[in-house]
Amino acid sequence: MRSMKRYLSEFLGTFAMIFCGCGAMTIDEITGGSISHVGVAITWGLIVMAMIYAFGERSGAHFNPAVTVGFAVSNLFPWKDVPKYILFQTLGAFGAVLLLWFLFPESESFGHSYPATGFEPYKAFVLELILTFFLMLTIINVSTGSKEVGTMAALAVGSVILLEAMFAGPMTKASMNPVRSLAPAIVSGQLEDLWLYLTAPFLGSVLAIGAHRFIK
Repeated sequence: MRSMKRYLSEFLGTFAMIFCGCGAMTIDEITGGSISHVGVAITWGLIVMAMIYAFGERSGAHFNPAVTVGFAVSNLFPWKDVPKYILFQTLGAFGAVLLLWFLFPESESFGHSYPATGFEPYKAFVLELILTFFLMLTIINVSTGSKEVGTMAALAVGSVILLEAMFAGPMTKASMNPVRSLAPAIVSGQLEDLWLYLTAPFLGSVLAIGAHRFIK
């Protein structure tokens, strides 16, 4: 029962994060920019902050397969729980995007991730890797074990996501999260360049753990 509560927390937290973040992008799309890029970035930062407050003590508030794998690589999270965490994160992401599809069928993207026009995919890969590197480096330094817990963790992680979405969003949508990119891509049928969003975050997260160990 305790484990199921953790998995359910990951589902609910990921659902809320994707629904609000991709929802802001979807509404901005269909209303012709009423929320704005800045508004979208703030939405991502605030919802992540809120969900860490809500579920940090229960599940660790990963909400991201790259973060879960990063904690496992750092030996702070059991590898046997990684597949289940990723499964419930994925279910949460798809549940959120399917709800957006139901609410806003006129949308063409549902907040899906893609490189900006003229920005080569390999450059987007490098940028997503760097963004996730700094995100995971922040998480591992403010977390308690494998948990993002407390005021410092919520503020730090939410602020980093807001910051990175603010400056990198126009170039790659600043995903940093494989399931955050996978669900909108599948639902919208726009699979081009999805590979980079499924690989760069994991590599960036693992490199951050290596850097953390070296610094420590």
